[in-house]
Amino acid sequence: MTSRPAAPRPRKVDPVKVRAALIAEWRVLVAVTDRLTPARLAAPSDLTGWSTANLVGHLAASVQAVPRWLAEPIPTGPTITVEQWANGTSAHAEVISAIADDMAEAGHTPADYVDAAIAALDGVPDTRITITRIGPMRLTDMLVTRLVEAVVHGDDLERALGEPFPHDRHALGVVVRALADALAVRTPGHSVEVRVPPFAVVQCVTGPRHTRGVPPNVVETDPRTWIRLATGRLTWADAVEEGRVLASGERSDLSAYLPLMG
Repeated sequence: MTSRPAAPRPRKVDPVKVRAALIAEWRVLVAVTDRLTPARLAAPSDLTGWSTANLVGHLAASVQAVPRWLAEPIPTGPTITVEQWANGTSAHAEVISAIADDMAEAGHTPADYVDAAIAALDGVPDTRITITRIGPMRLTDMLVTRLVEAVVHGDDLERALGEPFPHDRHALGVVVRALADALAVRTPGHSVEVRVPPFAVVQCVTGPRHTRGVPPNVVETDPRTWIRLATGRLTWADAVEEGRVLASGERSDLSAYLPLMG
């Protein structure tokens, strides 16, 4: 009997760089959302059932969660990883949508919470355990989830507004790597190499493992396309047809494993 490949170990991240990237990405969100007119906020976003105001409200809730979670007692029990968080968010879609509705109705934006969130982080050790909606997490891992939220929904704003979103480069890299690692955890193996230059390379999918030279199955794409594939904003078929994904080898079709989160 063939044993299932072991899941890869969680990637180590630099806590100082994660905090800096998150604050930088939050500041970009504030700059972009603060200039939206009532008409732009009322317009549909690219997310089904959400106006741009709902999207902004969800971003506000994501920032506001940081001081709110840190104000709670330190939880007990095993912590979850960023990859487990990414693979578990879809179960909470209805609650998340309801909170976005409330935030949008109240007119809240990221600017309402960013300063308090940054202040709440001051002096908190990186190893501190905090609650999240999915389960207990180490502080740095929780902050990576906030980066995922900020970057993914910043990209949603890019599509809703029809103009480039100026992501912090390090923030974009952290999120690309986190979502690539989530794929490797969901479908462990070594038969397919997924490349998202310049930020990530992971191996996944059960099957023959290459030992040298070019792997028999290779998938390569750019950071924005990878984020959209991983979060269901873009289908595998459309990405391949549009030439946004280069896939070679009989095992290189990743459509059965995507999206990772919604």
